Amino acid sequence: MTPEHAHDEEQERAGPVIRDRRRIDPETGAVREPQDTASPGGLDLTVPLAPAAGAVDAARMAELETALAERTLDLQRLQAEYVNYKRRVDRDRAVAREGAVGGVLAALLPVLDDIGRARDHGELEGGFKAVADSFERAVAALGLVRFGEAGEAFDPRVHEALMHAHSDEVDGPTCSAVLQAGYRIGERVLRPARVAVAEPVEPVTSTSVDDALVDPLVDLGLDPEAEAAPDPAFQESPGTESHRDA
Repeated sequence: MTPEHAHDEEQERAGPVIRDRRRIDPETGAVREPQDTASPGGLDLTVPLAPAAGAVDAARMAELETALAERTLDLQRLQAEYVNYKRRVDRDRAVAREGAVGGVLAALLPVLDDIGRARDHGELEGGFKAVADSFERAVAALGLVRFGEAGEAFDPRVHEALMHAHSDEVDGPTCSAVLQAGYRIGERVLRPARVAVAEPVEPVTSTSVDDALVDPLVDLGLDPEAEAAPDPAFQESPGTESHRDA
């Protein structure tokens, strides 16, 4: 038996030979170095384009990273627009609700005035008092706030002055009496408080009569203390005096 036949018989007994030519190790994930493999005829069977393939992979990776960054910016922009839209919708909804509730409460202010007058005159008793208290709690739950108290500083933004007076007991414009209470809901004033305003007395500067009168000579720019010179037209000639004596 020749050596060639003996080699073939050994290969048949050993079974087929499987060579793993994958560039990526499936267990470690690392890139394998190309091995120098030659064919039986002396031809090199290694892949000569391996470096070029790596460059293509790097370029593709950079392209994917750029696309990912662009998509991320788009998503962030959309998220910011949605947040701004939601805030604007919530604000508009709150303004619309406040306007609707304010319109209803403004129509009920005369009823609250009647309840207040009845309470001041001692006519709020019995079942009517319970109904009035329940009504006031209901409008307060909707955000209605009453304001205007005697002694607080006058604010033209929330007060309406119906009467004016002067007093020595105040240092500035002060609400001396509340003629009609004011109401607001949130920052919106439904009705200003109608009040009487007391202002401090302005000090009077004492001026003497002599200081008050203006001397006509001073007004004309002349010195009143200077001795007036005689007018030549009214001077008497020497012969006039002797003639008067005669």
